[in-house]
Amino acid sequence: MINQKMQDGINGQIQAEMYSANLYLAMSAYCENKNLKGFANWLRVQYQEETFHATYLLDYLLSRGGKVRLQTIDAPPAEFGSMSDLFQKVLEHEQMVTGLINGLYEVAVAEKDVATQIFLQWYVNEQVEEEANVSEILDKLVLLGEKPSELLYLDKELALRVFVLPAVANTTKTKQA
Repeated sequence: MINQKMQDGINGQIQAEMYSANLYLAMSAYCENKNLKGFANWLRVQYQEETFHATYLLDYLLSRGGKVRLQTIDAPPAEFGSMSDLFQKVLEHEQMVTGLINGLYEVAVAEKDVATQIFLQWYVNEQVEEEANVSEILDKLVLLGEKPSELLYLDKELALRVFVLPAVANTTKTKQA
C-alpha cells in the first residue's frame, strides 16, 4: 500500500501531465491554424506522450492500492507567437516538469518508498530525453531562422514523428489469460 504523501504527490503529477497534454494539444492546433502541419504533428505526438505519462502514473497508483483523485486542469493559452517562441515555451515547460518529477522522486526517497523510486526512474530518464529533443528543435529554429523556406524544411522533418507506445506500458497491469 502506498502512503498518503506519495499518493498525493502522484495525483498531483497526474494533473501536471494532463495539463501538459492539453498545452501541447493547444499548441498543435495553433500550428495547424498556421498551416504548419509538421509542427502540429510533432506537438500532437507530444500530447499523446503526455496522456500516456498520466495514465502510466494512474495505473501505478492503482497497482499500489492508492486512490486516484483527478483534479481540475487549467485551460492552456491559445496564442504562442513565432515557432521559436513556441518551442522556447515548450522547453521551459519541460524544465518545469523535470523539476516536478525530481520533487516527486525526492518525496519517494524521504518516504523510503523504494518501489516508487524505481518506478520514477523511467520519468527521470524520459525528462532528459524530452528536454534534449526540444532543445534540438529550438537550436534548429535559431540556426535556420523564421524564414518561410526554412520553416517549411523543418516542418517536413517534424511531420515524420509518430507516437510509439513505450515498452513500459504493460508493466503495471496484470495480463489475464
